[in-house]
Amino acid sequence: MKSEILEWHAELDSADVEPHPAYTLYPGSVALLVIDMQERLGAAMPEKVWKKSVENTRRLIDSASLLEIPILLTEQYPKGLGPTVPVVKERLPEGVQIVEKMDFSCAHLPAVREFLGAHRRRQLVIVGQETHVCVFQSVRHFVERGWFCHVVSDAVLSRSIENWRIGLRLMDGAGATITSTETVLFDLVKNAEHPSFKAISRSVR
Repeated sequence: MKSEILEWHAELDSADVEPHPAYTLYPGSVALLVIDMQERLGAAMPEKVWKKSVENTRRLIDSASLLEIPILLTEQYPKGLGPTVPVVKERLPEGVQIVEKMDFSCAHLPAVREFLGAHRRRQLVIVGQETHVCVFQSVRHFVERGWFCHVVSDAVLSRSIENWRIGLRLMDGAGATITSTETVLFDLVKNAEHPSFKAISRSVR
């Protein structure tokens, strides 16, 4: 049995198989989408969860900037829910676009489609709020349209843990990949010899 298992692994290692975009992230294929990380909406979230999500969003933005991954933000009805929280906004590289919206999903918005088309990205790393509303509806529409969505479970949030779990479960069922901040960051660099490994490793300590 042991030799059969070893032979099977050897066959896998030698197989000419392309990495599947639902499972393997590469900086040249990825865009970071930050959905509605706004002040007044964040104030309705559990404080501990909000702080953790904001910090993980900041880590992902910093690493995306380091790896030259394009970033896009959305804001849901900013007149009512306020702007993007400053600790997130101040980390953005110059020229990052913020798309205002009224619809819960952002996948069909012309500005979002133009951004993804211009950068030729088919993989999305997604953070934001609320998990079961704007994040879920956006992810559902992106998956339906052929994008590969990696939803960062410790950087998406809802007002209740029940709705957070439901949102993640719905997105998993729709075909998204449920992941975490550290999983995304270390998958992007792949190994300890990557030029950005040390900086990214420090950011999660």
